[in-house]
Amino acid sequence: MTIELSGVIPPLTTPLTVDGGVDAESLERLCGFLLEAGVDGLFVCGSSGEVALLSDAQRNRVVEVAAGVAAGQVPVLAGVVDMGTARVVDRARDAAKAGAAAVVSTPPFYVKPHPDEVVRHFRLLKDAVDVPVIAYDIPSATHSPLPLRALEEIARDGTVVAFKDSSGDVDGFRSVLTATADTQLRVFTGSETVTDLALQLGAHGAVPGLANVDPDGYVRLARSAAAGDWAAASAEQDRLRRLFAIVDVADRGRIGFTAGALGAFKAAQYLRGVIESPRCAEPLLPLADTEIASIRALLEEAGLPVAR
Repeated sequence: MTIELSGVIPPLTTPLTVDGGVDAESLERLCGFLLEAGVDGLFVCGSSGEVALLSDAQRNRVVEVAAGVAAGQVPVLAGVVDMGTARVVDRARDAAKAGAAAVVSTPPFYVKPHPDEVVRHFRLLKDAVDVPVIAYDIPSATHSPLPLRALEEIARDGTVVAFKDSSGDVDGFRSVLTATADTQLRVFTGSETVTDLALQLGAHGAVPGLANVDPDGYVRLARSAAAGDWAAASAEQDRLRRLFAIVDVADRGRIGFTAGALGAFKAAQYLRGVIESPRCAEPLLPLADTEIASIRALLEEAGLPVAR
């Protein structure tokens, strides 16, 4: 099975009900909100989707809802992140059955895999499912970086069709583009703040968490870049960089980085009227009312309509 990937593919948050279940109605609205902005795909159950905190049943439900809303308009990518190959394969088979057009995996973690073991992981995953496989590098979360040598090998033999880089290493990202330039690998940046730079370097697209809040901005940025209007892309990036300050409003002496960042995305979506509750999955603690008020001010400064 082949898949064409490019452009802006937001990594969706996972809206939750007040009792912690998947809020399917809010998720449907979120998918519609993103599709209306002109995004090129939907990536569910990624880091922004709190994949590490969702049950298997919740993951499957999220994929089903997103695939139902997308209805073939754009591909739905499903994160199948887990500690080891056997668990990832199980998650991938479930995601494919639920309607995912492709599955997204990090290298194994908790263990410290050798590059050859990382290659083996992705090859076993590819052999286990009938949908394309995408590699994902986010060492800040997994503490298991995806070695360039391993990525180059699985790109050259077609084991993976795309790569999402959330390492934060711009020079490393450039090395990936250089090393895989003569392959079919589609390379995406996960950065919110240097998206324009990544596209100028040759990235095929972006998977920025902030696109949950302002998908129109990232679509404008990508379209300006595609047209070679780097001044417009840079101006849009500057505005989005200022908006990204929402992830820093939380008191990190009270809650952790993930709760502060994902809580900010969800609070912004709540304020924009897209989802019904800004709560994150357990055990993440909620933002305070004063912090949500600060997010409201940043949304208004960015020129975004606020419904609540």
